[in-house]
Amino acid sequence: MTAMLDIDQLRTFIAITETGSFTKAAEVVNKTQSAVSMQMKRLEERLERPIFARDGRASKLTDDGQRLLDYARRIVKLNVETLAAFSDGELSGRVRLGVPDDYADRYLPEIMARFSHSYPAVELSVICEPSVDLLERIDANEIDLAIVTNCESKRASETFRRERLLWVTSNRHSTHLEERMPLALGRPSCTWRRIAIERLEAIGRPFRVLYSSSNAGAVAAAVLAGLAVSVLPESGLRPGMRVLSANDGFPDLPSCRIGLVRNAHESSALADALAEHIISSLDNLSEAAQAAE
Repeated sequence: MTAMLDIDQLRTFIAITETGSFTKAAEVVNKTQSAVSMQMKRLEERLERPIFARDGRASKLTDDGQRLLDYARRIVKLNVETLAAFSDGELSGRVRLGVPDDYADRYLPEIMARFSHSYPAVELSVICEPSVDLLERIDANEIDLAIVTNCESKRASETFRRERLLWVTSNRHSTHLEERMPLALGRPSCTWRRIAIERLEAIGRPFRVLYSSSNAGAVAAAVLAGLAVSVLPESGLRPGMRVLSANDGFPDLPSCRIGLVRNAHESSALADALAEHIISSLDNLSEAAQAAE
């Protein structure tokens, strides 16, 4: 009988491709670097071909590794969905989740509904704060999981979703045409704020930060009222907003990566179960891989 692929090895493989190194992947999967290396050695032995081509400190995929990545994502996602479908709901206790409010309105209802259905005896505690604050809470052992969003973060995370970052304005106003364009952005520590300012300065576009808030609802309100232009991920678009493009004189913005950061201080079956539900609910990387075939 043909030996089966190991799900844990595939999850580690995906973590390496997302973080770009064995070291960062070890943080994501809560293993030592040597354990990660051993898992990949065994995976290559099972496939009887190399899946990584070393390039300095980076770990790039071979052609076979790239082929495996698409299958690995689909296998892991199906495994998560299967476990969720047959969950017996025996787990109980409390699990703490952090999520930026950019995604709370859009994603939390589905996550909470699916998780509550599978584990009705579990208390889900949710904190909505900016990603940088959630990472601090993870380090302080105040939450078990954090959904973090960033465009250029070097922090190791289990990336499961990617979205475009967009310039947005009100579809009933011409705020973007003002000589010194007003902006509504996050706090000074916000990565999106820094990127937006850098892009506008690079093209010499006059602007002023008129509204600053860590609350996504407040930023959206300023945009919808026609008071300012902002940057939001695709999932943050609301009725009444218009996306601004190069045709409007706006520079491209990088993609926004959304991932999970797990508490390295302690792991629990509850946190693992919640992580599986989050990935199963929000993953669009596997879907993109399938569409590209």
